[in-house]
Amino acid sequence: MSLKTLQSKVGVNPDGVLGGDTLKAIAKYYKLTPEETAHFIGQCSHESGGLKVFEENLNYSGAGLVTTFNKYFPSLASTLSYERNPKRIANKVYANRMGNGNEESGDGWKYRGRGAIQLTGKSNYTKFFSEARKDPSSILNPDQVATTLAFDSAKFFFDENNLWEICKVVTDASILSLTKKVNGGTHGLQERKDLTRKFYAMLTQ
Repeated sequence: MSLKTLQSKVGVNPDGVLGGDTLKAIAKYYKLTPEETAHFIGQCSHESGGLKVFEENLNYSGAGLVTTFNKYFPSLASTLSYERNPKRIANKVYANRMGNGNEESGDGWKYRGRGAIQLTGKSNYTKFFSEARKDPSSILNPDQVATTLAFDSAKFFFDENNLWEICKVVTDASILSLTKKVNGGTHGLQERKDLTRKFYAMLTQ
């Protein structure tokens, strides 16, 4: 997906600029308040590297695998047939969890992280397409979560985790609380604060 694709989706000129008009169109399209929109796009922007990355990068070196996925790769020797092979890595580290089958099933790669806030695992994809999209057959084309449905899947994440309750006001405390829910920690907190406040100002001016 790209910002231009999102702009076309919400009905504004696809100029690639995330300004007030685009933010207000996003709010209208997804039926969000200014506060909710600021939080939503602030988190999505950080998580997607400035609305540029909508698919998980699994191109790890051997050392990267040991550092990031030590449970599955306890030594450099264990990475030899996996390093720099994103498909094999995904199939191993995501096997037998989140609704995925074993490593040989290919589910890990098929249902790898995609979207503005990465949707991961067969069970989450199934729920998204079946419940949020009312189109279970679309699970046969999971790549669309990285393209036209990148923000729909992110909204699904907010819906499923009851995050809108946190988004009623824009304060340092609400941004911190939301960041912990989205990130599992506080990585990038200052940028998330800056983006959320910037977008809120655009939405309310």
